[in-house]
Amino acid sequence: MSVLGGGMSVLGGGMSVLGGRGGGLSGAEAPGFVRALFGVLLCASGLMGNGVSFRRKVTLELNPGLSNAAPPEFDLLHVRALGENDTLHFFLCSKGAPAVLLVHTNSTESSVQVDWPTFVILNSTGGLRVVPESSVQYSRALVFTRLLEYDDVNNTAEPQDFLPPYDLKEFAWSDLNSTVDYTFHAAVLCGKDRSSSFSNGSFCLDFSAFESEGREEAWPSLLHSANSSQLRVWLEGVTPRANQSRFSLELQTVSEAGFQDRVDVQQFIDDEYTPSIFQVSQWVSSPVNSSSVRGFVQWKPIAYRKRVPMLEDATPCRNSLPVSLAQPPPSGLISAYFTHHPVTSGINISFSLAEDPFYGSTKFLSWTVLIGMGTPPSDSFSPLVIGIMAVGLCTPLAVIVVGGVYVCIRKRRDQQLGYQPIN
Repeated sequence: MSVLGGGMSVLGGGMSVLGGRGGGLSGAEAPGFVRALFGVLLCASGLMGNGVSFRRKVTLELNPGLSNAAPPEFDLLHVRALGENDTLHFFLCSKGAPAVLLVHTNSTESSVQVDWPTFVILNSTGGLRVVPESSVQYSRALVFTRLLEYDDVNNTAEPQDFLPPYDLKEFAWSDLNSTVDYTFHAAVLCGKDRSSSFSNGSFCLDFSAFESEGREEAWPSLLHSANSSQLRVWLEGVTPRANQSRFSLELQTVSEAGFQDRVDVQQFIDDEYTPSIFQVSQWVSSPVNSSSVRGFVQWKPIAYRKRVPMLEDATPCRNSLPVSLAQPPPSGLISAYFTHHPVTSGINISFSLAEDPFYGSTKFLSWTVLIGMGTPPSDSFSPLVIGIMAVGLCTPLAVIVVGGVYVCIRKRRDQQLGYQPIN
């Protein structure tokens, strides 16, 4: 705003000089004209950035349908996001490998049915349904399967020399009942391995659902929509098993047959929301022989080494290409919902670059990802940036136009006065 204000002061001062002599534009008229021009520009930029976004009514339910029965050793969180003529169902479950499942229906009356006696059985199928099943348009799940640690003895940040992996299906997970927030549509799920490395450490998933478009203030400030949910993943306090330990995260997606996965990278020229980051990665799902996107997992290639993100604590991350897998991941949510030969693919997310500090320097690492339906959200210039750009581009034009008008009026005035002798 100081740039904008400074530009207006300089221009307004110049106009006062132009209008202060002769019979052309007056000192009051010229600045008034310029202020009106800037007002129009800023109003236009405001309208471009402040449109009314689509909203959903979001409600949360923990362990749906489980009334007086003994609570299971895991939790199932159901999020219902009701639209005008459709419904999104999100599920977060800690049975086996933690997973988030998205189900999109074309009905506002669709509901969840959980067969708890079947669901609690290890590797059981068919324990979870969204009905009516004919209303289901799209389903996809993101599963966190393994945490990979490697000894980067050469400080190249190339994943190799892996230590025995941490299987997240074996973790002991916290009770969601103590962390679920029904007002802000959020919940935190934390797990621990039974080894001594996790005696003071944890691996956590901070889940959030949204009623409308927006973004968090904390970096990386991903743009979310009412059709997406967010997971902030962090690893904290874990004792590294090597002096040069770095980590990678193994992820898998599961969808119905007839879909294929790919990772797209979208470039942009503005790093206003995530300083130094000019791209976003999108693990999208499309029907076979089609380029249309039905669902996405989206992230910016950046992680942070401290709980409060700062630029000096940022570290890049990279992903492998998706690989088709023959078997679905070991998640109770997946086996309960997907019963008809689902399609599974997996990637690794590797954190840090060569010469970056090792995990043991802070014993903290966080990364944020969105999972959603439809086309992924796309960053654009904010109203403030648009306004500053408009002023920067239009200020020279305004000076030229007003200056030209002044010159024309002055020349015409001189012609009307004619030749005046000095003495």
